[in-house]
Amino acid sequence: MTLLDTPLVTDDPGLPASDFFDQVRARTLALTDPLTPEDMGLQSMEDASPPKWHLAHTTWFFEEFILKPYLPGYQSADDRFAVLFNSYYVQAGPRHTRSKRGLLSRPSVPEVLSYRAHVEEALQDGLARQAFSKSVLEIEDLITLGCHHEMQHQELLVTDFLHALSFNPLLPAYAPAKLAPVAAVAEHGWTCHDGGLIEIGHSGQGFAYDCEGPRHKVWLNPYKLADRLVTNGDWLAFMEDGGYENQALWLMEGWAVREKNDWDCPLYWWQQDGEWWSFSLQGPRPVDLSAPAVHVSYYEADAYARWAGHRLPTEAEWEHAASRTAITGNFLENNTFAPVGRTNSLWGDVWQWTSSAFSPYPGFRPPDGAIGEYNGKFMVNQMVLRGGSCATPKAQMRASYRTFFYPHQRWQMLGLRLAGDR
Repeated sequence: MTLLDTPLVTDDPGLPASDFFDQVRARTLALTDPLTPEDMGLQSMEDASPPKWHLAHTTWFFEEFILKPYLPGYQSADDRFAVLFNSYYVQAGPRHTRSKRGLLSRPSVPEVLSYRAHVEEALQDGLARQAFSKSVLEIEDLITLGCHHEMQHQELLVTDFLHALSFNPLLPAYAPAKLAPVAAVAEHGWTCHDGGLIEIGHSGQGFAYDCEGPRHKVWLNPYKLADRLVTNGDWLAFMEDGGYENQALWLMEGWAVREKNDWDCPLYWWQQDGEWWSFSLQGPRPVDLSAPAVHVSYYEADAYARWAGHRLPTEAEWEHAASRTAITGNFLENNTFAPVGRTNSLWGDVWQWTSSAFSPYPGFRPPDGAIGEYNGKFMVNQMVLRGGSCATPKAQMRASYRTFFYPHQRWQMLGLRLAGDR
């Protein structure tokens, strides 16, 4: 089964956990369908992981947090995998060094796939026999968490692999081109919002990560949001106006990072014969001026917003606006693997930087045990992004969903939407 004919992961809240599990696991494997065995072990930097590791780590998650503690008699396919494929869960035991995941030529890809099959069979068999030592509802909640965790790794798998491919002089494509023709984009308009005392955070209905709650009140002054994302054409105007050379536009730390890394354009851009090109999952392409700008850091997004005479939205502003809009846009399921824009939707194409630090909401308490390390210990020095991207499964999306990255990072599908005061 190839990526293009794999059933999509549904966001139907009534879908049984076992069916959701099957859909998510099949989708992950389908994402590796275009890859060669040599591709599966590539790691281009410490922030990224090899595709093979993603396949194994997401399997370890179900094994570590469901099968080992709650399925009597369960035996791992290989107890050593617990060290190799634990990511950052200190309470779950020792871990292989993150920066050396690309050195794991063993276990082989077939062994990792066998490990996945072993865990899948054990989990489905345990459900069928009602053999778990926790209640069915508690196990289903853990399975749902594991599926959402795996969907996060689906996004990481393709964006990590894009970074690895970018070092290949052949500039190979991960997927065939499916982009729409270049089209003109009008000047952005604004949607206006009254603000006031509002509530943000997960309402308690359906799945959410712990960091999305508790729901709480926030005061918003009247504000406005741009009705479209910042485009490559907008970004080129910033570049041509000296945006990367004008220190007055930049946060002090951002300017230092820009100088250290010699940034003068988004990641994966280069100029050739007077034309700007970019590298994408579809290979090298002329920069589409109408498509959303992508692969820019928080520092760059903040400098651009200042240059444009506006600002980035807070996450509360974004959520307040998004909570009243349908989730439509270009997501992973579209199989374009590139932001295409041309929509007034608040969702999809690129993650949108906000000006909000990733910090706990009032009353936040992480769950007990290793699973409580999922989000809470990362609540420092990172910024929140909202809205999902062309590499995000749509089934993950909800208004309260918060992702987060360090302000210097660019390899994810990161872009921006402007905001302002009214």
